[in-house]
Parts: sequence; structure tokens; C-alpha cells
Amino acid sequence: MTQPHDFKRVWFITGASRGIGARIAEAALAQGDAVVATARDPASLAQRLGDTPALLAVALDVTSEAQAAAAVEAALQRFGRIDVLVNNAGFGLLGAIEEATGDEVRRLYETNVFGLLNVTRAVLPSMRERRRGHVINVSSLGGYQSGAGFGVYCSTKFAVEGLTEGLHAELAPLGIHATVVEPGYFRTDFLDGASLGISPRVIEDYAPTAGRVREAAKQISHNQPGDPRRLAQAVMALVEAPRPPLRLPLGTDTLAVIRNKHVFVEQETAAWQALAASTDFPPGE
Repeated sequence: MTQPHDFKRVWFITGASRGIGARIAEAALAQGDAVVATARDPASLAQRLGDTPALLAVALDVTSEAQAAAAVEAALQRFGRIDVLVNNAGFGLLGAIEEATGDEVRRLYETNVFGLLNVTRAVLPSMRERRRGHVINVSSLGGYQSGAGFGVYCSTKFAVEGLTEGLHAELAPLGIHATVVEPGYFRTDFLDGASLGISPRVIEDYAPTAGRVREAAKQISHNQPGDPRRLAQAVMALVEAPRPPLRLPLGTDTLAVIRNKHVFVEQETAAWQALAASTDFPPGE
């Protein structure tokens, strides 16, 4: 019988039944690691990932603090430790910011931000006790640059970026790594109805901006340039690194977004530098 100490790593992955989460779980299992895979419907996990002593499928709605605590306890009971946490559970919202209702925005934040916090708070005590571990938060190229049609969704990923920066500063002295992964467009079902909400309210004034993005999403779905299997292998390489990065952009589209934003910020900062600097007290005052 396989024992917990037989595994090099124990992964805890949220949203593991499909998409990026499933690919990471498959890659970890394939290299002989143990995986605690979570999803709202654990039956879907067994169907996707198979039946193996290295897999523990757990029901988890990340918006529930109690369920997060119970899932982590089940993981520790089974494997004794969690080496890598992958906060992957989340969904998108397509539509202009004004088109989104308060309920739509709250649901998005409950999963993408507060859900991530629920799971992270549940996992960290055992990592702190061992003085080792790696927290990987899945953001997006939209966590680095927002845009029309995805503004509310991007705002949740901006929050994930900020939280990960804070975690990186707080956990590094304790021997625990924190990395935010920023995938571009990868060929998963993210742009399908199961992972992407679409605001039913449509305001004609936004047709040239958010409206155009609504139409573009239909064409991009399942034609994305990124290979999710290669993404999973990149995450395997990430956890092997002795000094993992704070940020890991994945995909040439994300790399282009980062470069273009840096150019824009540099140009705008230079243009407004005099006014920005004028707000300090003068020397000696």
C-alpha cells in the first residue's frame, strides 16, 4: 500500500475537475506526486483523474470557509502534509462594467477573491508549522492589464495579484514561496458557459468596446494559442525551482501585454512627472 511519505510532493488543487486545474492535477499525478483535487462535484474528479491511491477527491465550494477547513483537514489526515497549494477555482464575467449587476459582481468576488482567501487561510497553518510550502495563485493576463468587456473579472485578478505580493513578503521569511501565475488565452473551456458568465444587460453605447469583445470571445473560444498541457508542465518546472518567481507569465500573449503596459506606463509617467512631483512639501517646509 502506498504511504504518504512515498510521494515527493502533495498538491492541493482547487477547481480541478476541468481546464487548467485538471491539467495540473494530471501532470502532478503522472510524475508520481499525490494530489488532493477539489471541486463542487467530486464525482467529476474521479471521472477525469481516475482511481489511484495518490488521488484524494474532495467536495469543495471555495466560498464556504467551513468546507475549506474540512477539505484541508481531510488532506492532512490522508497525506500528512500539503506541499503545494494551487488556487485555481474561479470563473469569468463578460460585459461592460456598467452592465454588470451588483449580484454578478459579488458572486465573482466570492469565488475568485474570497474563495481563494478561504482556502489559503486553511492551508497556511500546516505550511507554517513545517516552514515549507508553495502557494500558487492562478491569475490571468487580465490580472496585469484590464480591458473593455472584462473589467470586473480583471479587477478580481488584480486583487489576486495584490494578495500574492503581500503573501510573498509575509511568507518568504518562513520558508514558504508564493507565486502568481498569469496565463494568457489557453485552449480550455474557460470561454464556454460553464466558466464564463455573460451579463444579460446590454447597453448600446458600449457596442464598439465591450460589445466587440463579446463577439470576439465567441471566435477565440477553443482557438486560443496556449496549450494547457504545456502550461501544466511549466507549473511542474515552477515548483522544482529553488527560487521561484513572484510572477510567472505564461503565453506569448501575456508577455506582449506586459511589455506593452510597461511602455505605456513609462510614457504616461514621464508626461505627468512634473505635476506628480509638485505635490511634495518643498525642502525645509
